[in-house]
Amino acid sequence: MANKNYDFSDLVRLEQLRHIESSQKQAISYASIQDMAAHTASHFSLDNFYERLMMRARRLIQDNALNNRLQQPEKLFQRAYRVVLVVAALLGGLAAFKAVDAAATLNIYWLLTVLLGFNFLSMLLWLAGMLLNVHGLSMGMVAQLAGWLPARLKEKESDPLVASAARGWWETCLGGRIGKWRFSLLTHQFWLSYLLAGITILILLMTAKQYDFIWGTTLLPENALPELTRLLAAPMEWLGMAQPDSQQVMASRVDAVGVVMQDAATRSAWAKFLLGALIAYGLLPRLLLTALSSLMLNFSERRYQLDLYLPYYVSLRQSLLKSDLDTSVVDADPGRIDDRDVQMASGHNSDIPTMALVTGIELDDRIRWPAAVKGQYNIMDQATFRQMLDRIKKSRQPLLIGVAAYRLPDRGVQRMIRELVAATAGPGWLLLLNTEPAEPIAESRKLAWFRLAQACDIPAEHVITH
Repeated sequence: MANKNYDFSDLVRLEQLRHIESSQKQAISYASIQDMAAHTASHFSLDNFYERLMMRARRLIQDNALNNRLQQPEKLFQRAYRVVLVVAALLGGLAAFKAVDAAATLNIYWLLTVLLGFNFLSMLLWLAGMLLNVHGLSMGMVAQLAGWLPARLKEKESDPLVASAARGWWETCLGGRIGKWRFSLLTHQFWLSYLLAGITILILLMTAKQYDFIWGTTLLPENALPELTRLLAAPMEWLGMAQPDSQQVMASRVDAVGVVMQDAATRSAWAKFLLGALIAYGLLPRLLLTALSSLMLNFSERRYQLDLYLPYYVSLRQSLLKSDLDTSVVDADPGRIDDRDVQMASGHNSDIPTMALVTGIELDDRIRWPAAVKGQYNIMDQATFRQMLDRIKKSRQPLLIGVAAYRLPDRGVQRMIRELVAATAGPGWLLLLNTEPAEPIAESRKLAWFRLAQACDIPAEHVITH
């Protein structure tokens, strides 16, 4: 589900708050949200859940003065971002200045190599990284530095709440597809700054001083660079940019004695060719890639979804929407199919089925079902699995599957749950059962069952911890 009604920044704050509550819960005051569970919606929906999450987050942020702490990671990244662009501009201007230096002649292909060569190599690496899904190549070295430096600084953060908020911001804004496109955008903007600074310095130098343009080669064939000039100029002619003619190209070759003095028309043609090549093969591709990365970043942010199968959100769903179940011992024959309709208490949430088929999967005698769940069936082998599967296919009732939460799910259990849910008329329900007396279930095991539910197309709101 795309979160159409919520800004990406709102979802980032929810993730930051999740990290804070997961590691620094004792430092948070919950006085302002004590009454939220009392105002329970009559019907569950994801929109209602998001609304309640936002309301809860706003209260916690306001009452605990977290607003400035939550904004610090983004401010830190923005500072690193601006530093990177300034460094790029300085490097581009320095590269152009050093390539021209104090000489009265300019080697046209050395200038193009300095200003376009590394830029072109960077574009190739970025493209390879995107096509091969190699994150390091698509980021670029400077973009990695922009992400690495603030990350190291936040590790030294003395305020644990700020450190937790930073981890949440980093994972959300710099991870996955969003991070890939954010770093891509930074990489292309770096090279745009580099090229713009280099072109600006060149224009200033060529405006203030007269230069002769030369070319020469030792290893390449004599006609290689003139042919390269012709190939580079062909697309530029389509863009209306000037180029030197063949006579001007040959007149600019370095001979054994020195440089042939150039006339004003030859110098002007080469200057326009140089600037045109930098624009056509440097600025324009980077502008297009910058626009693409910006569009894809915005698209990825609009498509971003909270991982509602994380234990944090599953627990919040249950507390905010009142889907608790009462516990008591129910003695039932683990292999018996009860033909009666099975009723299940739903508390205040009428979307949990009141009539359901109930089955456990490989449950032992230590498991205790909620008192309101009657007529449990227990799948212990292939025969009982097929028996239950046949009954599901003949019934139009929703299916509630009970599993032992203290065990890790294996492929066999996942396969059975997937087949049972696929045979059900509607989405299935997963009930995580524990022993009596109940012991806390490890978060890693909870998460394993939530991921299994996700793999079996069981909605996050249909996962009930007991």
